[in-house]
Amino acid sequence: MRHRVLGGTGIEVSAYCLGTMMFGFVGNSDHDECVRIIHAALDEGINFVDTADMYSAGESETIVGKALKGRRDEVVLATKVHFPMGDGPNRGGNSRRWIVREVEDSLRRLGTDWIDLYQVHRPDHTTDIEETLSALTDLVSQGKIRAFGCSTFPADEIVEAYHVADRRGLQRFRTEQPPYSLLARGVERHMLPVAQRLGMGVLTWSPLASGFLTGRYRKGRALDLSSGRPTLNPDRFDPSAPRTAAKLEAVEQLVAVAGEVGCTLPELAVAFPLAHPAVTSVIIGPRTMEQLRSTLKGTSVVLDDAVLDRIDEIVPPGTDLYPPDGAWTPPTLTTPELRRRPAGARSAA
Repeated sequence: MRHRVLGGTGIEVSAYCLGTMMFGFVGNSDHDECVRIIHAALDEGINFVDTADMYSAGESETIVGKALKGRRDEVVLATKVHFPMGDGPNRGGNSRRWIVREVEDSLRRLGTDWIDLYQVHRPDHTTDIEETLSALTDLVSQGKIRAFGCSTFPADEIVEAYHVADRRGLQRFRTEQPPYSLLARGVERHMLPVAQRLGMGVLTWSPLASGFLTGRYRKGRALDLSSGRPTLNPDRFDPSAPRTAAKLEAVEQLVAVAGEVGCTLPELAVAFPLAHPAVTSVIIGPRTMEQLRSTLKGTSVVLDDAVLDRIDEIVPPGTDLYPPDGAWTPPTLTTPELRRRPAGARSAA
């Protein structure tokens, strides 16, 4: 397994990162099997494990903690904070109050004294970014985390955080974790170039595009909307919807490309983000041992320039054929009042 340095930290991580979102009640609730999957990944050379406090309401972190007993030193461990972890106010977000409390809960669930990479899971416009960076800087000084990053932040907010850190003498985000796939290439337009200029590490999620790049959903075939991801977002899997039709058409062309390369569609999908010079590691998120084994078969797939040119023809660079599930949408797009003047002040005279 190839290793790359994570965002100038000097920490070397595997090109594949084991994501654990599917460990726990939302995916695989068999703790023993999940532990075996983690051990199998480590035995195959993966040394980078990514989880989050909110995955299965903390159950994923607990499973990871079980798996790393006796093997903690060989693993670069990443987790995240932001999403609510209970009812009531002040049990989520990016405030100092929540971060300094929740890191303790994550450390307890993970069964460790330190976290290698602590990530802010989404932006929080109710909290000044200086407040967040200050709390995270203190956690580094205390030895509870080694470095910190962000996840699914837009490029402009990454730049703002960089300048705030510089002005205030705080440590900065060393990594970003964006969605990136053959069908969702929007991060190529701004986010990835910004990460390169700032020397940030990038670990990408959803390389299989919410299942569309598994080969399970194909043009002209009946789609099972009664199980899996379609039950969560049925509209995104409706073959009569223009956006879904565009994805299915692209999938057919990408299946042909994979055949020319001599690999499967999922292997092509996971290899694609690694070809970008800004990407440090691609997060794979198996639910079963079979899925892990299948993904690991693609570690040697190399996409040459001709193949990448063909992919560019199918899905142009910087293009999203769909809004990635879980991607962050700025309040200016979801709250009309933030982009509309009061009715009496909209005229020119």
